[in-house]
Amino acid sequence: MIETDTTATMRAISQNVLGGPEVLTEVQLPQPVPGPGEILVRVRAAGLNPTDWRHRAVAGLFLPEPPFVLGWDVSGEVAATGIGVTLFRPGDEVFGMLPYPNGHGAFAEYAAGPARAFAHKPAGLDHVQAAAIPLAGLTAWQALVDTAELSARQRVLIHAAAGGVGHFAVQIAKARGAYVIGTASAPNHDFLRGIGADEVIDYRGTEVAEVVHDVDVVLDSVDDENSIRSLRTLRPGGLLVTLRAFGTVDLAAEANALGVRAVRMLVENDYAGMRALAELVDSGALRPTIAGTFSFSEAAKAHASGDTGRTVGKLVLTVP
Repeated sequence: MIETDTTATMRAISQNVLGGPEVLTEVQLPQPVPGPGEILVRVRAAGLNPTDWRHRAVAGLFLPEPPFVLGWDVSGEVAATGIGVTLFRPGDEVFGMLPYPNGHGAFAEYAAGPARAFAHKPAGLDHVQAAAIPLAGLTAWQALVDTAELSARQRVLIHAAAGGVGHFAVQIAKARGAYVIGTASAPNHDFLRGIGADEVIDYRGTEVAEVVHDVDVVLDSVDDENSIRSLRTLRPGGLLVTLRAFGTVDLAAEANALGVRAVRMLVENDYAGMRALAELVDSGALRPTIAGTFSFSEAAKAHASGDTGRTVGKLVLTVP
């Protein structure tokens, strides 16, 4: 449980009930205090992800009933360090993902979290760009690198490739020398080719499993039905990683019957992963695409944009 300083307050975006974007309100809350091994970050920008609008609206996910402050993506400056922290000092610019799911609280002026959930912000990114990376970037990295161990000359199919996770996954896969096939609506095909996709398929007019074969890895963030169809695109022994942590289908059994594999993945905060993403940024291999930037007072508008499901790249909230 995060301790708070009752003498110091901060602005935050909170909600008292579940519902649409209109339930989000600006409130004053006690400022968190970093515990042992933690840092307090003055938030300059906070990235938004589909998990934010799902938790805002739907009960029975990971969080208890509101009130709560959502947000996991943070970029800002270290304001204070807890006992034992050696990686950072006050004034350092950092970016990272608060522990998912219970470490939420990025939509505020200050956020506290484990020091090793953060890394030094790449000098070539501003806070808006840096805040766009952590959760989606780590998800793509942990799926393709840690879980699938994607290597050069392998073939990877990335569904929803123009989205937050997808556009990072395309760039990470290309950086590892893979052949990348991405699915997206036709208006986003040029965008995907521009960030490195070798082949792009319009999922609206094409049954992907009928035209894609012998891939080594599939990354799916759509739904279980799409995952089941995509199992047929894998070569024998290939792996499908779905970002749907819950489902009504035993994907592992479905995959096993076809001689392939399938796993469900949930992103974790990850110091090594954050450093790896920072190195890709520094080398020029990874760049976030910003779909929209919103001021702190426009949090509801930002969520409404996310609710459309049509964003290319990431939405970011700025915290003045």
